[in-house]
Order: sequence, then C-alpha cells, then structure tokens
Amino acid sequence: MRARFIALLLCTLPLALAAQGGQGTPPQRAPNPRADSLRIAQRIDAEGKHAEARAIFEALIANAPNAAEKAVAQRRLAMSFGYDGACAKVILLEEQVIAYWATRRAEEPQNAHYQEGEMANEAARVCIDHGFLDEAERYYRRGTALGNMEPAPRTHPKSLWDFRLAHALARIEARRGNAAAAKGHVAEARRILDGDPEMAKAQEQYYPYLEGYVALFTNDLATAEARFTATSQQMRNDPFQLVLLGMTYEKMGQQAKATELFERAYTASTGSNPPNIYSRYFTAKKLGRP
Repeated sequence: MRARFIALLLCTLPLALAAQGGQGTPPQRAPNPRADSLRIAQRIDAEGKHAEARAIFEALIANAPNAAEKAVAQRRLAMSFGYDGACAKVILLEEQVIAYWATRRAEEPQNAHYQEGEMANEAARVCIDHGFLDEAERYYRRGTALGNMEPAPRTHPKSLWDFRLAHALARIEARRGNAAAAKGHVAEARRILDGDPEMAKAQEQYYPYLEGYVALFTNDLATAEARFTATSQQMRNDPFQLVLLGMTYEKMGQQAKATELFERAYTASTGSNPPNIYSRYFTAKKLGRP
C-alpha cells in the first residue's frame, strides 16, 4: 500500500504544484514527473523533512526505468543521509552509483572514470565533515585512484586529482591535530598548482580556503580569519565558507559575528551537495532551526 501511494505521489505531486501557478500560465517545459519529483524531494530534504524526501528517493529508485535513472536517485538518497552524518550509509549508496559508472567504461571511458572518482570523493566529503576521518581518507584515496584510471585522451589531468588529494589530506590531518603533516600537504597542494597553471585557473580559488581550514583546525585563528576573508567574492558567499568563518569568530569569542554568519549560511544552504548539506545541518543545530 505504501509503495502504491508513493508511486501515485511521484506522478501527481509535480502536476499539483504546477497547477498552483494559476490559470493561463504558459507551460515552461514538457512534463517530466521523475525530474520534478527529484527536485521536490531535494527541496523538502533541505527543509528538514528527511523521511518524506527519502520515501520519494526510494520510490524513484524502485521504479527507475533504467540503470542511469536509478543511479541518479541513489546519489540523491546518499546525499540525504548526509544530513544525518551517516557516513557508512552514504558510502554504501555511492558505491552503487560507482558500480553503475563502471558499466559505462566501454561506452564513455573518460566520463565514466571521472564520475567514479567524483562519487568516491563525494562520499569522502560527507565523512570528513562529520568527523569520520579514516573513512574520509580511504575514500579520497579511492576517488583519486579511480579518477586517474581515465584513459587518454584525458579530460581531467592527473594534477587535478593529485591536488584534490593533497587538499583533502591537509584537511584530514588538521582535524586530527597533526599541524606539521597538514602544512606539508598544503605545501604539496601549492606545488601541484604551480606545476600546472592551466589546471590552476579553476582550482586556485580553493587554495586560500585550504589555508584557512588548516589554520582553523590547528587553532591559528588570526590566519584562519585572514585567509577566509581573502577568498573570492563567490567563495565568500559560499555557505560552507560562511560556516568556517563563523566557527573562527566563535573560537575568538566573537559570538555576534559568528551568529550573523551562521544565519547567512543557513539561508544560503539550499543546495544538495555535501558542503551545502553540512552547512544546513550545522547551522540548523546552532540556530535551533529545522
């Protein structure tokens, strides 16, 4: 009975919401009940209605017309469990998505290997934010290995994956309290960026954030504040960046500034990637919100 209800919901919920637009509203696109249901589930997930959202994701998985659509829903369900910090559950679901992309290696070898690496890193990101550091390290290393299996002609260079791994290991060691090891990985990240200026065009913006992150978790608060406030405008408006700067001010004893940043991060964290999900989770608890 529950499965039939959810299946009916998937078909009727998007249409019901569209009808709220009023008579005479011209259609903007062809109806796509699965895509609409996915968007609705992601929205209510961000609102804290996790059980309702997961019921929709699970129905989308059970009723997927093909393996690709199933993998999309599995990934979204994985991210939903990110709100709980359920590292093991996220890994389990992301492994199912990785398994799908492994079946695509022959047809789209470059993209398949890149996606496999991305999914492993996505799981790792949830784990590190919630303090599962060993699991995070294991999956960042797995993501790097999978990404670097991409055959020629490569669409993503080895230097990109090496930079991401050095970036991740620096954050992990900082959270473990190993300042010297963390700074060593920061230096390695800098070396990799300098060695590939083309790759660095897109990745350079993540370096000040890395310096700030390591400084925050090794209690160099003046450096953390300086580096977080030196990032690009886009990064300064990023929910996770706002959370980190708020953490910095909180440790400095500047609670009013911290709370203001947590408020901004809560409002901005409507996305469904790991940094947005953690930002929503963290600030909701700080502010007593859903």
